[in-house]
Amino acid sequence: MTTLPHFISQGTGPTVLMLHGIGGNHAAFGPQMQSLAAAGFRAVAWDMPGYGASATVNPYTFEALADACITLLEHLQTGPVVLLGHSMGGMVAQEVIARRADLARAVVLAGTSPSFGRKPDGTVSQTWQQQFITSRTGPLDAGQTMAQLAQTLVPQMAGPVATAQDLQLAIDCMSSVNPATYRLALQALLTFDQRANLPRIAVPTLLVAGQHDKSAPPAVIRAMADEITHSQYVQLAGLGHLLNLEAPAAFDAVVLAFLESLGA
Repeated sequence: MTTLPHFISQGTGPTVLMLHGIGGNHAAFGPQMQSLAAAGFRAVAWDMPGYGASATVNPYTFEALADACITLLEHLQTGPVVLLGHSMGGMVAQEVIARRADLARAVVLAGTSPSFGRKPDGTVSQTWQQQFITSRTGPLDAGQTMAQLAQTLVPQMAGPVATAQDLQLAIDCMSSVNPATYRLALQALLTFDQRANLPRIAVPTLLVAGQHDKSAPPAVIRAMADEITHSQYVQLAGLGHLLNLEAPAAFDAVVLAFLESLGA
């Protein structure tokens, strides 16, 4: 039996479950918690297994992460929800939809991709994958802490309009990640591939890209939108990979407009 992940909840109304990225935790959606609750939604953000107060899973796979998310969704007992996933959280959302499409009434995929390190023809770009992994584990192998890694890596992931104040929450979140979990999550990324399921996503889907996102480039996210029948694509100017924290007001406005279009 899968252990219930830790989560926080704010507000009442239709539920929006937010799934953070590899360097986050529930606090990474702090601005969105407030905006959604104020707009009449029940905002829920989890700690992915192994993050924050959530127990880890073994083996650390997307299947296991999806099972944990499904356990949480069944615990919430609200009927189909809106899944909002950022980066690796967007991958978890895709995995959940592939396994239990009945649990989602709509999806927001931000700064994410349908596979990790694959070329347009579907072949694996091993060089890109290795460079990505090395850029993140190399400093840890050299003795750096997660806090030191965060101080360097977070600004590199942001777009040109982000300020130091905008990025502090992202740095704080990444600093608190267990390095062992971080390594497991990075290895899990290498296995992710939900490209074949994109045409099967039948619920309204919003895809949000940051103009300067190098981890999940706009072209990749636009291509995802082309594969999903009921989709909307939005690119936010001046932003990078951490778009919901770099410009919370702009990101939240796009999400809230999408939610309003659902009639919820």
